[in-house]
Amino acid sequence: MINLYSDTQTLPSSAMRKAIEAAEVGDEHSRSDPTTLSLERKVAELLGKEDAVFLPSGTMCNLIGVAINTSPGDVVMLESNGHILRSETGGPAIVSNVLTDPIEGHRGQFTVTQIEEKLDQTSRYRPPTSLLCLEQTHNFAGGTVWSIDLWNEVCSFAKSKNLRIHVDGARLLNAVVASGISAETWASKVDTIWIDFSKGLGAPMGACIAGSAEMIDEAWLWKHRLGGAMRQSGLMAAAASYALDENIERLREDHERAKMLADALNELGAKVVEPETNIVFFDMKPCGKHNEEVVEELLKNNIRTSEIGNQIRAVTHLDINDDDIDSTIRVLNQIVNN
Repeated sequence: MINLYSDTQTLPSSAMRKAIEAAEVGDEHSRSDPTTLSLERKVAELLGKEDAVFLPSGTMCNLIGVAINTSPGDVVMLESNGHILRSETGGPAIVSNVLTDPIEGHRGQFTVTQIEEKLDQTSRYRPPTSLLCLEQTHNFAGGTVWSIDLWNEVCSFAKSKNLRIHVDGARLLNAVVASGISAETWASKVDTIWIDFSKGLGAPMGACIAGSAEMIDEAWLWKHRLGGAMRQSGLMAAAASYALDENIERLREDHERAKMLADALNELGAKVVEPETNIVFFDMKPCGKHNEEVVEELLKNNIRTSEIGNQIRAVTHLDINDDDIDSTIRVLNQIVNN
C-alpha cells in the first residue's frame, strides 16, 4: 500500500524500535521517568521556552493550550479552517467553556487589520477576546507556512492588545525546514506552542507543549485532569527523542516528493494547490474526473488518499519514496486517460 492518506500513517523504523526497547523508564506521575524528563527539556530548549510537558496527543495540547490561556466565557480568535475549529469535536467549548471567533484567512494566514476588525466589535454585551490561535504549518490550507514578517506583525499586534497567543505547531518542524527559520524564532513571540511527534517525525504517538514554567505547571494539572498523565511514558518519549535527533532534516525529502507529485498533477491538467511542505491538495474535475471516483480508483491500485471538501489530499512522509510517487503518477495518468 502506498499510503498518502496522512503523515500520521508512518510506522516506527527499526532504529526507532531499538530506541524504544533501550529506554530507561520510571513513573511519570512522580516525575521519575528519566527519558520523558529528558525529552521535555529537549523540546523546551528547541522552542526557547522555560519548560515543556509530554502529552499523548496534539489534540490534548490544544485543549490544554486553550485552557491555560483563557477563562470561562472568553472568546478565542482563530483561522476559520484551523484544526482546532474543524477537527477537534468542539473540545475547547466543552472543556474551557470558551467561544470561538473565526477569521477568514488566505491559505491559513490573516492580517492585523482582520484581527483589529474583530476586536472593534467589542461592546458591553460581548465577552472579552483573550486568546489568538495560530497554526503552523496550516493543515487544511495545504501545509502552508506563514510569512515570518506577517507572523511577527500579527503576534506583536496581539500582544499590544493584551491577547495571549497559542500555536498549533503539529507540523512546525516542516515550517522550520521549509523556511530555514528556527523553531525558537517561530516560538519567540507566543505564550504556548507545541510540536507533534506522530506525523512527519515518524513516532507512534505523542506531542509536547512548551511555555513558561508557570504555564507548564498549570498544564500538568490539566494533563492529569484530562486523563493524560501516564506511567512508563519513557517508552514513547524515547521514540519522540529519536525522531527529533534523526528525522527533522529529512522532512525536506517529503517536501521534494510533494512537489514532484504536484508538478505531475499540473501536467495532467488538475487544479493543484502548490505545496509549500508535504501536503498536496488537488481537484481532478478539470481533467473530467470526479474526485470521489479518483480516490476509489487509486485505492483499487493500492494507493490511499483522502477526499476533503471538494479536493483530494495526498501527504508525503518518511514511508513514501520516489518509486511510490512515480507509481502514483503513473496510476493517475491511467485514470485520466482511461
